[in-house]
Amino acid sequence: QQKLVESGGGLVQPGGSLRLSCVVSGFTWNYYGIGWFRQAPGKEREWVSCISSSGGTINYADFVKGRFTISRDYDKNTAYLQMDSLQPEDTAIYYCASPWGDYCAERSGMIQTWGQGTQVTVSS
Repeated sequence: QQKLVESGGGLVQPGGSLRLSCVVSGFTWNYYGIGWFRQAPGKEREWVSCISSSGGTINYADFVKGRFTISRDYDKNTAYLQMDSLQPEDTAIYYCASPWGDYCAERSGMIQTWGQGTQVTVSS
């Protein structure tokens, strides 16, 4: 059974940084991509970034390009989302997610398993 557990969220001032972690278990995650999504209060869940199983394909939503960096450590079974230059509009619950295959998943319909989410709040 796939399981994804996020951590690293918290309160940060505008312009600050956070690194989210997603520890995966219960499946051979080397064969699967990883995606990050977020949901702000009163808004629909939106895609943030994704990385393919090999790491050869990485994509970002336009609103995080140049600020966020996705990566994965195969030895630690952990995916990361480094978030720099955070702004109040980045405030949301952030979810990591495993798609059905090895691809870079950009839509919720591509997702097999979701983590429980971690809260990120950007405020002065």
